[in-house]
Amino acid sequence: MSSNTPALLEGATRTLAEFASGVAFDDLPKQVVARMKTSLLDSIGCCLFGATLPWTQRVQAMVEEEGARPVASIFGSGRRTSIAGAVLVNATAGHAFELDDIHKESIVHAGSIAVPVVLAFAEQKGGVPGRALLAAMATGYEIGTRVGNAATMGLFFRGFHPQGTSGVFVAAAAAAHMLGLDAAQMQHALGIVGSQAGGLMAAQEGAMVKRFHSGRAAQSGVYSALLAQRGFTGIGDVLEAGYGGYLSTYSDKPNAPRLTDELGAVWEAGKVGYKPHACVTSIHSSLDAFRQLLDTHQLTPGDIERVDVGTSRMTYQHCAWTYKAQGVTAAQMNLFYGIAVMAYDGVAFVAQYAEERLAEPRLLDFVERVHAHVDDEIEAMGPAYRHAARVKVTTRDGRSFSHEILNRRGSPENPMTPADVEYKFRNVVASCLSPAHIERVIALVDRLEHLDSTGELIALLAAPR
Repeated sequence: MSSNTPALLEGATRTLAEFASGVAFDDLPKQVVARMKTSLLDSIGCCLFGATLPWTQRVQAMVEEEGARPVASIFGSGRRTSIAGAVLVNATAGHAFELDDIHKESIVHAGSIAVPVVLAFAEQKGGVPGRALLAAMATGYEIGTRVGNAATMGLFFRGFHPQGTSGVFVAAAAAAHMLGLDAAQMQHALGIVGSQAGGLMAAQEGAMVKRFHSGRAAQSGVYSALLAQRGFTGIGDVLEAGYGGYLSTYSDKPNAPRLTDELGAVWEAGKVGYKPHACVTSIHSSLDAFRQLLDTHQLTPGDIERVDVGTSRMTYQHCAWTYKAQGVTAAQMNLFYGIAVMAYDGVAFVAQYAEERLAEPRLLDFVERVHAHVDDEIEAMGPAYRHAARVKVTTRDGRSFSHEILNRRGSPENPMTPADVEYKFRNVVASCLSPAHIERVIALVDRLEHLDSTGELIALLAAPR
C-alpha cells in the first residue's frame, strides 16, 4: 500500500486541488490573461486545421457513429455530440499537426487539451462569460504544467508521452473548474484522472495514435470531473503517493517540490511558448540555426557537403533516429527530414509535411548529408537548454560555418509576439475560415475578457466547412 511508503511531498494533491478550485479571473496576472488569449487563438487555429486531417476524421467518424446527446460541437462539422465525444475529436485535432503551443519544462501542449475542454462545457451551458473561460483555461494550464514539471524528463526517458500522461491533469482541472467543483471534488477529479494517464513515445515514428493521446487526455479529464461531481472517488494523494502514485510510477527522477513551488505567485501558465514551424519543438533551434547559415552565406543545397547538428541528449533521443518515409508524424518528429526541407524550401510549415513530399528523392538525398550528436556542453547546461542547438555546415569547396541558438524562437526567452501568433493563425486557418470569419474570431478573442457570452465564438468554430 502507498501508506507504507513515504509520500514524495505530503499533501501536494490536496494543495493543488484547493488552489485550482479557488482560481478566479481576478486572481490572474495581466500577463497570464494576455498569454491565455494568445494561446486560445493559437489553439483554435490548430484545432480547425487539424479537423481537416485524415487521422482526426477517423476519430470523428467513430464518435458520430456511436451517437450521443448533442450538447457540444465537433469543430468545423456543424454537428454536435456529448462533451466527452467532442473533446476526443477536437483535442485530437488540436495536436494533429505539431503546431500546438508548448510549455518547455513540463513538455505539455496544454492548449490542444484545455481549449476543447473549456469550449465544450461553455457550449453546453449556452455560452459563458469570457472571464470564466479564461479562468478555467488558466487553471488547467497551471495544474497540468506543474505536474509535468514535477515528472521531469524522467517521464519522457521512460518512454511516456507527456501529452497523454501529464496532459490528463490539464483536462481534469479545466473541466472541474468549468463545473464549479469544490476543493474536495477537484481533488477527486485529479485522483481519478491520474489512473487514466497514458501514451507511449514510440508513437512518434509514424503512428496516428500520437495525435489521439491528446484527445484521450481531454476525454479522460472530462470523465474524471463529471464522475467527481457525482461523488465518485479517486486517489487522494495521486501525485505524491510513494508507491503507485503518478510521479513515483511514471518518472524515475521526480522532483515533487515543483508541484507547488511558489504556487499562486509564479504562474507556469504564463511561461507557454508557440511554434513557428509545423514540427516537434525540439528541432526548432536546429532549423533556425541552419536557416541562418543558409541566408548569411548564400548557400544552396548543392553547395553543402555535410551538416552536423549538436543537441541535448533529450533532443537526440527524441528526434535523431534514422529517417524513413513512413508517414507525416514521423517526418514531423525527425531532425534529418526537417533540415532537408529547410535546405530546399527555407521553411518547415504545413506544405513541407504534405504526404507527397515525404519520400521526395532530393530530400532523401539531403537527409544522408545530415549528422547529429549529443553536444556535451549543451547537455551540461541542463534541462532549460534541452532545445538548444549548434549547427555546422561544411561546403563542397571546403568551407565551414557554424551557428548556435540556445533559446528557440517562440520560447518565453525568445518569444513570438502576439502579432506573430496572429500571423500564424491567419495562415493556418486560411483554408478553414472565410476572411470575414478569420477577422471576427481574432476580434472576439482579443476582447474575450469583456464578452458576456462566448456563444458567437463557439458558433464560428462549430460551423461546417
